[in-house]
Amino acid sequence: MSVAKHLERLAVCSWSLRPQSPQDLGDQLEQVGIKRVQLALDPIRENPTVWGGCIDALRRRGIEVASGMMTCIGEDYSTLESIRVTGGLTPDQHWEGNLANFTANAEIMAKAGVKMALFHAGFLPHDQADPNFAKMVKRLETVADLFASKGLTLVLETGQEPASALLEILHKLNRPNVGSNLDPANMILYAQGDPVAALKTLGQYVRNVHVKDATLTKVPGTWGAEVVVGTGEVDWKAFFAVLDEIGFTGDLCIEREAGEQRVQDIRQAKTFLESLA
Repeated sequence: MSVAKHLERLAVCSWSLRPQSPQDLGDQLEQVGIKRVQLALDPIRENPTVWGGCIDALRRRGIEVASGMMTCIGEDYSTLESIRVTGGLTPDQHWEGNLANFTANAEIMAKAGVKMALFHAGFLPHDQADPNFAKMVKRLETVADLFASKGLTLVLETGQEPASALLEILHKLNRPNVGSNLDPANMILYAQGDPVAALKTLGQYVRNVHVKDATLTKVPGTWGAEVVVGTGEVDWKAFFAVLDEIGFTGDLCIEREAGEQRVQDIRQAKTFLESLA
């Protein structure tokens, strides 16, 4: 498969555009020139007055909702240590609330015909002897089975741990409706290994890619820097070559979570990807 063929499944992460309404989101997607979106689901659940008709409104404009994205309660990304403690399904005090939110999100997806959602599971232990390993597997099994009951796919975000640790969890889960995202920038931002090697490791489990770029931190224990796609340390030619090797047929979703000119940065990412084709 050529790069051009992969770009037929290009989408934009809705939260990157920080939209104020479905109309605003649709307008910005048209400015970017991509009419496919990975849609944040939590605003639909939390603020139905504004976002309740979002999916239908986007479809009326010819915009395809390729997949959804969910977040967990109380996540704090201010430092690597804060997100390690607060991220995903890890905090016991938020488990029941997160499960309730995921149940509602799954209902929204099923009703709208959106088949796949991503989320950050939290930091997955590298060692099966770690007491948190069994807890995280059990919680992921519960969420996976909830989604499977509605015919939905659950995709785990990458970056918080080495690809080998995520692979071990996926093997342990052994759920056909659970796969992996591959966010090459996250691997760099969290200093968890080479993204191209991570893509090879996760292989057939990769159902979705976030197109994002970054540079590695020069101060261990702190975040790297997210940068415009094509200006960072991701080897995109090698990355696309491995996408071909593993037979990837999923979506490439441009994500931009830094900077104040998001539409321009996403358009630059699109132009860069087209130059590779």
